[in-house]
Amino acid sequence: MSETSKLIGHKNLFNNLIYLDQIQKFPNKILINGPKGIGKKILINHFLNYFYSKNNNKTYDFKKNELKLNNNLSKLISTNSHPNIFKIKKKIDKKIVEIDQIREMIQFTNQTSFNNDRRFIIIEDINLLGINSANALLKSIEEPNNKTFYILVNNSEFRTLETIKSRCLEFKTNLANKEVIEIVNYYFDSDMYNDINLDFINNYNSPSFLISLVNFLKTNDLSLKETNIEDLLTYLIKNKLYTSNEFIKEYLHLFIELFFYKNINNTKKLSFKIKKYFYLKLSFVKKYNLDFESFFLEFNDKLLSE
Repeated sequence: MSETSKLIGHKNLFNNLIYLDQIQKFPNKILINGPKGIGKKILINHFLNYFYSKNNNKTYDFKKNELKLNNNLSKLISTNSHPNIFKIKKKIDKKIVEIDQIREMIQFTNQTSFNNDRRFIIIEDINLLGINSANALLKSIEEPNNKTFYILVNNSEFRTLETIKSRCLEFKTNLANKEVIEIVNYYFDSDMYNDINLDFINNYNSPSFLISLVNFLKTNDLSLKETNIEDLLTYLIKNKLYTSNEFIKEYLHLFIELFFYKNINNTKKLSFKIKKYFYLKLSFVKKYNLDFESFFLEFNDKLLSE
């Protein structure tokens, strides 16, 4: 991967944020809403690098929308070590953003900012706020300090709490297909996109997903071009990766969706009734933390086996 980070796509939104800053009209509370894996966090990272390097042209290349990953500012921002930036996201071992994280954020906002500069609070996946966390956040953003700015991030697959959404200026963002291709190829510094099996690039075009997919297939010595969705499901079931591999666990529901999207009505044994049955069963297994193995054994026997 390149030692620089280039912002691909999101140019209009990025320029709008910069313009609002330049005319001193940057909102205290904004909501960035868009599909999962399209680079919302990268967009915010670029804006923060731009914002804190306005007096240092060597740090951020505005003409190319490119930043060097090894400069001190970029390192501070990426590691959540910048004194005027506070980032919140769900902890790996938790299901929601907990109230203790919001309390820590409130404590941060009550402190004096470094160099009396403006501060940014970044909260990812706000749909995962617990009730107590959401209420505590609401109290904080009702009357924010005029030097504190909240950037909330939501995956548009999920609804945002109306009480929070109504208090923010919302920006919706997406990517064109050519931008997805450019991002994937830029990441691998090669024409990698065209090597991916059509089952994946035809039906789900998130660059983050495709990059993770390529890395997974390479790590497991699986062919990019030849491995289709049936092959992938068979492999993960055989090796029980649905319990051990983070990429597989994160996109488990998507793999099943892709399988049905490709095969429904194409074979006699697949129907909307079968699809509904397995969707409900998977939801039940996930909700009550039940045994995935029996689910996938049945899925394999009824749908994947010849």
